Amino acid sequence: MNQEKATFGAGCFWGVEAAFRKLEGVISTSVGYMGGHFPNPSYLDVCARITGHAEVVQIEYDPLVITYEQLLETFWEIHDPTSLNRQGPDRGEQYRSVIFYYTQEQENLARKSKLKLQMSGKYAQDIVTEIKPASNYYLAEEYHQQYFEKKSKK
Repeated sequence: MNQEKATFGAGCFWGVEAAFRKLEGVISTSVGYMGGHFPNPSYLDVCARITGHAEVVQIEYDPLVITYEQLLETFWEIHDPTSLNRQGPDRGEQYRSVIFYYTQEQENLARKSKLKLQMSGKYAQDIVTEIKPASNYYLAEEYHQQYFEKKSKK
């Protein structure tokens, strides 16, 4: 099976993961932390705003079934990319809008899609989404994985 990886931060990772898990072609998802300077952070470390990490969803997908561009479309649809370090009631740098890329092609596609959305006039404000190279990914605690699915079973 052909498999590629994508990582996005778009606010609280619970809802972001749930949105991507529904897409055909997504093989697996996990939630964790990326983009900071603090090794092996815990959820409490990240919430204390001492790590510099964003809450992210890491996606393994089959590019023959779903393209990176389609993942980007979902990313832009599920959050407000003009909101700096905030999504809804959640505030702090860990909730920032960010695309972490693994290849030059992913970077190019992310920048192109961001520019296209900015030029579309959909938003009155500038899009503040960061586009950065992927760095160390730290898996979040087990109780955060597929959080909404676990909660709905109770």
